[in-house]
Amino acid sequence: MAGIPLGVWAARWLCAAATSAGPFAQRAHHDFVLHMTGHILLGMLAPVLMVLAAPVTLALRALPVAAARTLARCTRSTPMRVLTQPAIAAMLNIGGLWVLYRTGVYAAMHTEPWLHAAVHIHVLAAGFVFTFAVLGGPDPAPHRSHAAWRATTLVVAVAAHNVLAKTVYAAPPDGVTAEQAQIGGQLMYYGSAPVELLLFVLLCRSWITPGRLLPHTDLIGRS
Repeated sequence: MAGIPLGVWAARWLCAAATSAGPFAQRAHHDFVLHMTGHILLGMLAPVLMVLAAPVTLALRALPVAAARTLARCTRSTPMRVLTQPAIAAMLNIGGLWVLYRTGVYAAMHTEPWLHAAVHIHVLAAGFVFTFAVLGGPDPAPHRSHAAWRATTLVVAVAAHNVLAKTVYAAPPDGVTAEQAQIGGQLMYYGSAPVELLLFVLLCRSWITPGRLLPHTDLIGRS
């Protein structure tokens, strides 16, 4: 069974690497459509794969006992409880995208290397936290919210993401042509749908049969 999470983890890194370095990343600097493709891979698909790989569970099993106990205490901490609240995670994730595309941040990130790196890190990290908060696993989640609240948050977040895609289509971000914005907005709207559907399926699966998605939730108690 260990090969499954490790395989998913490797796929996650392939998504992240493909959008952050190499020819794709260089072309995405000047091509909004490729940039939006990177958004779907880095900010949506990679976080899902990362969450499903259960990195905390892998760390708890691999670390020495003392380090594993420290990590377990971190997962139970108050900051982690606040950060993994679905509403907070959604604001960090979707709210960050609104700031990126509805302010001058998108144009600025192409002239400031540090901002470009910061945006990519935020997109990946916020996507991971949001995905984990909504799914509530499979990593240990001592502060997991009720499934109904997580489902409601996911519905609202998807709606906000789709509204943002429509605004991108209608009002291009600074430095983006109308043609690129229309194609990129459509890609953001329709291209993200498979990942959003996957999130709904995984959430419903964990709601109906908790053991199928949440097999490692007892590790905190052991650490």
